[in-house]
Amino acid sequence: MTSFISHTSVDCTDAYALSTWWKGVLGYTDLPDDPNEPGHEECLIQDPGTGHQLLFIEVPDPTPGKNKVHFDLRPRDLTQQEEVDRLLGHGAALSTDHRGIYGEGTGWVTLADPEGNLFCVLKSEAERAAARAQDS
Repeated sequence: MTSFISHTSVDCTDAYALSTWWKGVLGYTDLPDDPNEPGHEECLIQDPGTGHQLLFIEVPDPTPGKNKVHFDLRPRDLTQQEEVDRLLGHGAALSTDHRGIYGEGTGWVTLADPEGNLFCVLKSEAERAAARAQDS
């Protein structure tokens, strides 16, 4: 017997604001029968395609320091740079640029959401395929 992940929870100080921000990043939506509203202390959003869910929970004392779990995002339709630019325009902050860390065409960019939670932007699948084809 095994378990499965029901949803991923994110501790925060403003569940509505942060869930709304992440909906814009990921294209997730509110649950049809449970819409999120300002003042809600718990806000659940889901991927309309896969059903994956993120739950934002207000806590009085979010964990100080660097978050121990973070999201690694892979752009669906944009390049890594285009996605980084989009997210910076959406309100993310640049933390660290690790592109090229293991040679040309490698690496990731670490950004922070409005509450300072770190997440990474990886190369798109198209960029990865192009790099593999070039190496062949």
